[in-house]
Amino acid sequence: MRHITTNDTPPPTLRGIADHSWQARGLCHGMAPKDIDELFFPGARARAAIDEAKAICGRCPVKKACFDYALDNEIRQGVWGGLTEAERRPWHAKVNKRLDYSRVKAAFEGRDVHLSDAERDAVTRHAYVRGWSPERLAYTLRLDLDWARDLMRNAAHAVADRDRYWDQADDVEPADDESAEDDAASSVYVPRQVQTDSLIAALRKAA
Repeated sequence: MRHITTNDTPPPTLRGIADHSWQARGLCHGMAPKDIDELFFPGARARAAIDEAKAICGRCPVKKACFDYALDNEIRQGVWGGLTEAERRPWHAKVNKRLDYSRVKAAFEGRDVHLSDAERDAVTRHAYVRGWSPERLAYTLRLDLDWARDLMRNAAHAVADRDRYWDQADDVEPADDESAEDDAASSVYVPRQVQTDSLIAALRKAA
């Protein structure tokens, strides 16, 4: 008997770390190296070159992929995704705190994507709640098995603490400024993420 299986899950839109195929569709692809250096790696006061580079980026179909590539690979020099080094600096400063559920979903779908610490924690907590083994988490996140075990152990503590103290959050008496600062520095609070029904369904399907 022939068994026919189908998979109608749409492919994830995020590209993996090793997927550089988007670069061939960039408007700067094929330009002379000298022109690229002058336009996309200009001097601080070369406003004409910066404006021309931004004009090219503004029409580029892979502008977002270019921007993400610069953030994920810590490329701080030059114009990437239509933004200069100075304009991207705030994004670089907070990239490790980014929590983008499209990246979390892509990780569950098997994509080798760059995850911030917050996104990796979200994957780990969801994997723990779903009953994943450390081996499966290590394979998904491409981690050492001991590291995956540590992440699962931390996720178990975080989820337990969150559930234990969630109902008590409204009963806490306001503290003075000094004690409040000490508590904030010493405690790690794991909030319940605001999730839509469609997001929860997508994460369950991916896991």
